[in-house]
Amino acid sequence: MNTAASNPFTGTHALRCVHCGVVQRDVGPLFRCSQCNELLEVIYPDWEAAVATAEQFKKVWCERRLSVAPEDVSGVWRYRELLPKLDPDHVVTLGEGNTPLLRLKRSAQALGLDRLLAKHLGMNPTGSFKDSGMSAAISMARAEGFSCVCCASTGNTSASVAAYAAHAGMKSVVLLPAGQVSTGKLAQALEYGAIVLQLQTDFDGCLKLLHEVVQRFPAYLLNSVNPYRLEGQKTVSFEVAEQMSWSVPDHVVLPGGNLANCSALGKGFLELYKLGLITRVPRISVIQAEGANPLVRTMRENGGRELVRVHAETRATAIRIGNPASWRKAVAVLKATAGTCEQVSEEEIAIAKSELGAEGIGCEPASATSLAGLKKLVRSGFVKPADTVVLVLTGHMLKDTDYILKKHGDHFAGPMEPDAGAVVRRLEQMHAGN
Repeated sequence: MNTAASNPFTGTHALRCVHCGVVQRDVGPLFRCSQCNELLEVIYPDWEAAVATAEQFKKVWCERRLSVAPEDVSGVWRYRELLPKLDPDHVVTLGEGNTPLLRLKRSAQALGLDRLLAKHLGMNPTGSFKDSGMSAAISMARAEGFSCVCCASTGNTSASVAAYAAHAGMKSVVLLPAGQVSTGKLAQALEYGAIVLQLQTDFDGCLKLLHEVVQRFPAYLLNSVNPYRLEGQKTVSFEVAEQMSWSVPDHVVLPGGNLANCSALGKGFLELYKLGLITRVPRISVIQAEGANPLVRTMRENGGRELVRVHAETRATAIRIGNPASWRKAVAVLKATAGTCEQVSEEEIAIAKSELGAEGIGCEPASATSLAGLKKLVRSGFVKPADTVVLVLTGHMLKDTDYILKKHGDHFAGPMEPDAGAVVRRLEQMHAGN
């Protein structure tokens, strides 16, 4: 993979603990600090000594849009100067990224906002934001010689792991909480050939068990505890900045489950700022369901010092997580960007989802928490009318069709006789009802 001619970076990276700051010499299968057992993050030592040519980077990334090379088509590897360096043969891509940034005119008007946009990550190859991170992490797995990858999942991760593993010619194993994963997501994992094991526990229980498994079985862990996942996901920040001509929004609002996405987007914007590609960093805020609100409680009850675990319950299955692995990283991002966190009810999520649908934008329930939470942030004055806001929609509408059919069941017309007069009368009744 060719890089910019003036690129001052070598692609050399290291892994550092997010808590005690120790740079790791050897990293085990759980990607934990050898000193304090906390999560790790990717750092680039040569960035400290180098002065990036920001305009040159922007020029090269723009030019790559005209290329048909797989690594240039990818919305992850197009920004490879700011990623760990890999041999081109190790890169696994399905053309992830390059998702649209859409205007939400009706919602903006209803909220009294001048400019409201939605970054729809549900337009990725497997229908969720997981794909950008998966491309980076599974490429690293291939580079390290693994033939089997694994994850615990509420659904989206399993679909992404299975698809990327299949494309790479690897085997995949996914552990799912029985009865808690939508049929659409389960179908994806099965179709892509994953070994799917449903366990009588919740997501947190699946992840805990998987940690034991990878210490006894040679499978590469692809959950978001893997710091390379976040390196792929941080490129969403690069895309947003580039789509907005490098003038970033005032606020980025996104759902919070395992909290890696918040961590990744924050890391991306902060790196762009450090390297001089943007002049300020947006406030990043996380929205959780009331029944799955560990970050909200952690921030409100102890200021982010210690995680408050909860027993998670919400119909927004993608964020039904009570013990988020990346909580410490997320707290750091909220503080570094002066963001906040908020919680919303099941009813507020359903209403927001319908409002997005009315604008022709479909998303899974977890994604709609962004809009539901934004309403509260506007009412509290945290978001001002003149602010530019980007909502992150993390998953496609077809990820959870059961939710949609159940919600609209009472309004969905039953079978009718094939009679034009009957159809017209029904339409007249519906029109009069509006």
